[in-house]
Amino acid sequence: MKKSKILGVGHSLPERIVTNTELSGMMDTNDEWIVERTGIEQRRWFTPGVDTVTSLSKDASVMALKRAGLEAKDLDFIVFATVTPDYYVPGNGVLLQRELGIPGIGALDIRNACSGFIYALSVADQFIKTGMYRNILVVGAEIQSSGLDKSNEGRSSAVIFADGAGALVLSATDQEDSGILSTHLHADGTYAEELYCKDPGSSRADRYSQELFDSGSFFLKMNGNVVFKHAIVRFIEVINEALEANGKTKEEIDLLIPHQANLRISQYIQQKLEFPDEKVFNNIMHYGNTTGATIPIALSEAWEQGRINEGDLICLAAFGSGFTWASALLIW
Repeated sequence: MKKSKILGVGHSLPERIVTNTELSGMMDTNDEWIVERTGIEQRRWFTPGVDTVTSLSKDASVMALKRAGLEAKDLDFIVFATVTPDYYVPGNGVLLQRELGIPGIGALDIRNACSGFIYALSVADQFIKTGMYRNILVVGAEIQSSGLDKSNEGRSSAVIFADGAGALVLSATDQEDSGILSTHLHADGTYAEELYCKDPGSSRADRYSQELFDSGSFFLKMNGNVVFKHAIVRFIEVINEALEANGKTKEEIDLLIPHQANLRISQYIQQKLEFPDEKVFNNIMHYGNTTGATIPIALSEAWEQGRINEGDLICLAAFGSGFTWASALLIW
């Protein structure tokens, strides 16, 4: 059986930087309040008419392909994680495929929000292990800022979520001492409405109506306290699950890259695992929570900064809407 190995990583972010001070002009908030509760100092928001989920994902994919030493024509499949596609239908995978100029190959969209990228990585890993595909492009990309309630009522979400894209090239390898060791996927729909965007939903008498717009049901809703309490438990569980499945200990992890949900969550996990700063990668301070894009953006930046080296044991972990949570353990 083949194993799958990451050959190249890439990321792309909108040019527009939105500071906490700028947000304070839109809603009743301030830099101290945001930093204390989220750790975020600034984030990137898209520019209408310039940035799209497709354009950001294309730039990230081109970077990943270049670093992998491959061309778009070498790809066999695309797995695209997003909950904010450019179109309601079709999914964003085919739009990226078109932009890359590789018609004919399959494109699969994953809608698992903050855990979406690890779900996508797991799907790609299975395709490679079975021998169906050799080179797969795995993408996480979001434009969240256009769907945020930027009033006082929605500020708890509006200060957190942001835009960006990340990508990696996953390829088949025969090397025993490298590649993805395992992935672990979980969900509990009991808590679906604790972090969700209700509309546009198909089971309405009218999918788009003034009544729905006035109700605010098109905005993201989050019960921050419930999300936090569940996240800190599930993160630890799914990290330990990955370690136990491979006979590894937490001391053997060279770098943990958690989904960038909230710096307080990441710091809690780090404290519980007794990890020094050099073993955990965070960039939420600069980019906010880009949902399905946080992990590939962080992977790309960590590699650029020399935080990831060949042979390193890397752990990825995520928790988010659904509730869903997931982890992946790999040797770089």
